[in-house]
Amino acid sequence: MRLQVLATLLFFLIQLSLFAQHKGDGPDAPTRANVDPALAPFYHGVASGDPLSDAVIIWTRVTSDSAVVDVEWQMALDTSMTQVVQQGMLSTDASVDYTVKVDVTGLQPDTWYFYEFRAHDKYSIRGRTRTAPVGDIDSLRFAVVSCSNMGHGYFNAYRLIKDRNDINAVIHLGDYIYEYADGEYGNVRTLEPLDEIVELSHYRLRHSHYKCDADLRAIHQQYPMMSVWDDHETANNSWNGGAENHNPADGEGDWFDRKSAGIQAYHEWMPLRKPDPTNDERIYRRISYGDLVDLHLLDTRLIGRDEQDGANNDPDRTMLGEDQFNWLVDGMDNSNAQWQVLCNQTMMAPLEVFGGPINTDQWDGYPAERENLLNSILANNVENAVVITGDIHTSWANDLPRSSYDPDTGANSAGVEFVVPSVTSAGLPISGGEALVQAFNPHIKYIDLSQHGYIILDVNKQRAQADWYYVNTVENPSIVEDYAIGYCSDSGTRFIKQAPGAAPANPGIMGTQAPPLPRPNPIVSVEKPEELVFLGVHPNPFSEQIYVQYYIRETNDVFLSIVDVAGKIVLQEKYAQQTPGLVNLALDGGHLPAGSYFMILQSGQDISQKLLMKAK
Repeated sequence: MRLQVLATLLFFLIQLSLFAQHKGDGPDAPTRANVDPALAPFYHGVASGDPLSDAVIIWTRVTSDSAVVDVEWQMALDTSMTQVVQQGMLSTDASVDYTVKVDVTGLQPDTWYFYEFRAHDKYSIRGRTRTAPVGDIDSLRFAVVSCSNMGHGYFNAYRLIKDRNDINAVIHLGDYIYEYADGEYGNVRTLEPLDEIVELSHYRLRHSHYKCDADLRAIHQQYPMMSVWDDHETANNSWNGGAENHNPADGEGDWFDRKSAGIQAYHEWMPLRKPDPTNDERIYRRISYGDLVDLHLLDTRLIGRDEQDGANNDPDRTMLGEDQFNWLVDGMDNSNAQWQVLCNQTMMAPLEVFGGPINTDQWDGYPAERENLLNSILANNVENAVVITGDIHTSWANDLPRSSYDPDTGANSAGVEFVVPSVTSAGLPISGGEALVQAFNPHIKYIDLSQHGYIILDVNKQRAQADWYYVNTVENPSIVEDYAIGYCSDSGTRFIKQAPGAAPANPGIMGTQAPPLPRPNPIVSVEKPEELVFLGVHPNPFSEQIYVQYYIRETNDVFLSIVDVAGKIVLQEKYAQQTPGLVNLALDGGHLPAGSYFMILQSGQDISQKLLMKAK
């Protein structure tokens, strides 16, 4: 029996170590993403985020042949857009990848709003968003998600959350996109671009590819999202000065250039508000929901983290960085909210076997800073600290133990932690692994190592509760889910216990959902769906490589030409019998002289072109 336990333990440790390095692969059934022609030119949908009591960010992206696009926007109290409360116009261009982001102000607290954009005489779909409340709040509900690797499957969790209609907002804890090459980490669905993303053009194209997913568009359309990045928005197991999945010797370039590219694309393509307009690297910020909850959205990856170095207890090693640490501690100490929710990427509770940590990419690799943080929570009498965590692709409910912690009563716990399962990314389906971990870690009350889904974080004046919901598959589209279990922490107790059942929804949260399609175009016409959609060319201007992203509706030959301003064809390619879906091509344009060109794509009778600039 002892040998069997040791063998299971050894297998578990090996698998977890590999997981930390390369957080598996699915069945060989690749499927390409689609583009909905009804959404033209807003193929990537709409999104909103970072709601305040009087403001919210709204976002879209325009696919256009024009050098500069004027975009109108408006926000209303009704789905028919007759009770308009705010409106305006702005321009977008290639410098921001034709994305549009507006911080709409002058709004009322705790109110559902509807918004839409218009460009080229066409409307976007209408989005729905909700501002944060103020004052005395009884209850709040958030859907919490993490680790949405398209290579591992379908975003069924997003679709199920969209259909709930019983939450205030969505919190995404990171790994919104993944940087790996197609098939390198999961092969259920095809990724574009096919290669690992390392440059700004690559990151933009991968974000574009993700937002062509109907389920991702749907969750953004119906709820505001508050997001933070983890590692895969740049590269696996990243830190301030590098990453495990970045190697300059393999032609991946300078880390700081790559990090800057990932950060720029993230700000362009995500509906978040910059907390410091002068510092793109800072995303840690605080969003208040009345006197009930303060959400502290953290960055444990890029701005302050020292390199992973095992269980090094050097007190100067940091996960957050000094500025962010002080901001967090001061924010909790001076908060008037009952609950302090830390939106955090990597698991904070210890995860040890035989007294040693298993995965030092998480807080176990930074024990001195964790000790300082938990000590500050106790010293400042922060009674209700709740950590919500992603990254690890598995589900956990933990106390945050201090010395003399009593697992039977929860005494000497500084707070609690709820770890969300992945949307799709591979877990650790190891038989007996859960019991083995709990034998060495009595502060861990619940573990699931294999299932995918999300949690609903339900907070009221009596308790904070996490309910785990699991989808039945990620290998195919599905709307089947199961409620698994709930854990809660009563106000003032600092430890968790199993909940009697799922927390009931507050009917007051629910609102009319946004319509699925755009309103009719101002010029009424019956348009044939486009066979070819030219989504983008990057970079533009270019110097060497040119990356082209387009969508074809039916299997067909695709012809690509580059023509100079005199009408001379300088490059021509034929791609025979390309299959339907999103396509990314890489071309060598380094031999072309500096100047202006047109890139022309043709599939069947559809022809599309874009102006292209070659830099000197």
